[in-house]
Amino acid sequence: MPHASTAVVFEAPGQLSVRDVMLPALTDQDCLVEVIHSGISTGTERLLWTGDMPAFPGLEYPLVPGYESVGRVIECGSAGDLKPGQAVFIPGSRGFTDVAGLFGGAAKYLMVPTSRLIVLPGEPREASVLLALIATAVHAVRRLGAERTPELIIGNGVLGRLVARVSSAMGARQMTQWEHHPERMTSAVSEVVREQDDPRRDYQTVIDVSGDVSIINQAVSHMGPNSTVVLAGFYHLPVTFDFAPAFMRELDVRIAAEWQLTDMTLAAQLLADDLLVIDDLITHRFAALDAASAYQEAFTNPLCLKTVLDWSVL
Repeated sequence: MPHASTAVVFEAPGQLSVRDVMLPALTDQDCLVEVIHSGISTGTERLLWTGDMPAFPGLEYPLVPGYESVGRVIECGSAGDLKPGQAVFIPGSRGFTDVAGLFGGAAKYLMVPTSRLIVLPGEPREASVLLALIATAVHAVRRLGAERTPELIIGNGVLGRLVARVSSAMGARQMTQWEHHPERMTSAVSEVVREQDDPRRDYQTVIDVSGDVSIINQAVSHMGPNSTVVLAGFYHLPVTFDFAPAFMRELDVRIAAEWQLTDMTLAAQLLADDLLVIDDLITHRFAALDAASAYQEAFTNPLCLKTVLDWSVL
């Protein structure tokens, strides 16, 4: 059993290395897994990279980021029922002994509580790194309430596209998405426009994935009475808005946090039933040892939707 693992380490904000870190011991409740692919989050991981992440349990540097990993079980503790060779999705790890793990998924080998692993059919697929984001999209749509889907989605990055595709799979029609990057003005399931070009003033259901703290003020003039907005981005500054326009509409503001097991179950089912097309959302690939270039590309290129690190070559 490996005692060390090669990992992406944020030594401090803006400082990245790929180096050896030490794994904790295997317990009865754990599995040791080998990572084949891991994705880079342009939301959470960007805040860790810039140092703008708000106070969060376990946040300290140096740290191993990442919560979008796919790999195979190597060994499982006696309390688990997974078998060596099984393909799994890994939403983070139990961490390391010599660095912090927030969320500790960007490494060649990981020690993970068996209960956190999501078993995948067949071989570990590169596109399966998107499973957590799909579950996040499902959770955001569910926060609107029973049998409601978004009429407007703000943001057309990878999460915005997944919200639109999940909503379409759940029966939504005639969705609009706002986007300001000219490189991101296409969608297979919705109309993509700039906010200033949108004439509608009666949206009832809105999901924001932009992370823009001024988004309520931007959206409220396009919303009708008794409408609902779900904040599904991550906002590192206070979200503020003018009260009077929201008051006149009796605006309902909801927050979508981390996905739950029921969201992950539905996400996995949508994939199993071939109701989601996702392979096109992975636009950039790098060897894990070239992580510095991968993170730079993920954080600066608007054409980049999802960047994946390949750990199989280590």
